[in-house]
Amino acid sequence: MTATSPILVTGGTGTLGGRVVPLLRAAGHDVRILTRHARPSADGVEYVTGDLLADEGVAAATAGTETVLHLAGGPKGDDVATHNLVRAASAAGVRHLVYISVIGADRVPLAWLRSKLAAERAVSDSGIPWTTLRAAQFHDLALTMVSKLTKLPFLPVPGGLRLQPVDARDVAERLAQLALGEPSALVRDLAGPNVYDIAALTAPYLTGRGKRHRPTLPVRIPGKAGRAYRAGANLTLTGQDVGKRTWEDFVAETVG
Repeated sequence: MTATSPILVTGGTGTLGGRVVPLLRAAGHDVRILTRHARPSADGVEYVTGDLLADEGVAAATAGTETVLHLAGGPKGDDVATHNLVRAASAAGVRHLVYISVIGADRVPLAWLRSKLAAERAVSDSGIPWTTLRAAQFHDLALTMVSKLTKLPFLPVPGGLRLQPVDARDVAERLAQLALGEPSALVRDLAGPNVYDIAALTAPYLTGRGKRHRPTLPVRIPGKAGRAYRAGANLTLTGQDVGKRTWEDFVAETVG
């Protein structure tokens, strides 16, 4: 990576990107962010307007870059967006493509995870030296889920479902290290330090909000996805990297 070559970050204004970009800047690198909404560039961060799904502005965003950190994602279309990015990055001569995926992308039969897996394959088949990190569900997303569930009079508890949420700051630190290092293909998964069922996940949130604990209502996730979750296909319990920040610490920081 040359000193004058900016690092392109897709999704650089999101939950994860907003934590990665300052780490790259602190390491002395200029950053270019592909964003759907125009913003003024400042403090070593350049914004390029474009849309990965529509394949607009992607060539301009990748031009002159050697490292691309692909963090942009959504409920659908990640495979299409990644194919568009890969095509532009290859034409631009990118030397390192870093992708963030999800633990269980290759094991849980859900449409959005199939899209993630297809995006992984677009990266690995691109011909560009690459690194992919699979991470667990972020604390931020778990908090959104918990806040919605605890508004119900009963707490739905899917039997056998467990989560190992990870702090976005821990993921950002790992991704910054990977982006500044050598291409490493599929690296060790990154998960939180603890595993929770839904009841255990909601307990510190209810306590922190001073709310009454809800009676639980057992439910069953049907079909192949349910079997996969009950088998722990969304988890990595051995051989993974473990984040430092616990769910309890995050809840205490966020909801008091």
